[in-house]
Amino acid sequence: MELGSLTFERPDLERFPCLRLAREAAESGQTYPAVLNAADEVAVAAFLEGRIRFVDIPRLIEDCLAAHRPVSDPGVEDVLEADRWARSFCKQTVGSSC
Repeated sequence: MELGSLTFERPDLERFPCLRLAREAAESGQTYPAVLNAADEVAVAAFLEGRIRFVDIPRLIEDCLAAHRPVSDPGVEDVLEADRWARSFCKQTVGSSC
């Protein structure tokens, strides 16, 4: 079996804004990754339900991350609370924009 070669290119962060947001959340640490994950899940669900457009997904995630007040050196309860907060924030934002 012959394998082809792999090539890698620098990702286009303008075309893929969620990748940029994920990198920023990972680099920031604290409770940002939990907020990013929760916001993404709510945003994608809202898109699949026809409540927002596909291009609104990164805007909703970015708005949520910007509004978040991170917890340094978070424990499990801090992460769970950040998740709850982000889901509530995004659901309210989606509800007010529909």
